[in-house]
Amino acid sequence: MIGKLTGKLLEKNPPEVLLDVHGVGYEVQVPMSTFYHLPGLGEQVSLLTHFIVREDAQLLYGFATTQERQTFRELIKVSGVGPRTALSVLSGMGADDLAQAVALQEAGRLVKVPGIGKKTAERLLLELKGKLGDAIVGGAAAQVKSDAQGDILQALLALGYSDKEASASLKLLPADVGVSEGIKLALKGLNK
Repeated sequence: MIGKLTGKLLEKNPPEVLLDVHGVGYEVQVPMSTFYHLPGLGEQVSLLTHFIVREDAQLLYGFATTQERQTFRELIKVSGVGPRTALSVLSGMGADDLAQAVALQEAGRLVKVPGIGKKTAERLLLELKGKLGDAIVGGAAAQVKSDAQGDILQALLALGYSDKEASASLKLLPADVGVSEGIKLALKGLNK
């Protein structure tokens, strides 16, 4: 019903903002990823919105990008994940990080978000697979060409190597390498 709001930013009280749109003040819940990019008070801002009507409330959620809003909409479709939890996930990770975690099936990254336990994280990984876009944004994930390389990448990240280090080591591996041999080769390359 309400898809976008453009108006003057009156208040910023995380995670809520008050937006004056032609004399009407809208209370909008926003993820921290959007909150950090808001302009100063009194300045003009545009937010894409998602409107939820419940028996006891009418809630408005705002997002800086289409990707954030779409990710929020996919999250609330997951059984056991409501708008508050979806907002928490987007605040804790961001849409790109969530897409990467789902593509690489990394439950450990989701569990770090407040309010997400192991079972919820596994459900999110299962139900969101393939729904957050096939393009994996950023870093080492872009280098993954096979399931074996994905497993090698997860192992390197779990061992504490950065995306940049893991990405560099994946480039040096033969395309048809197995998981255990690939990990050994990657670790040898990283320890030089």
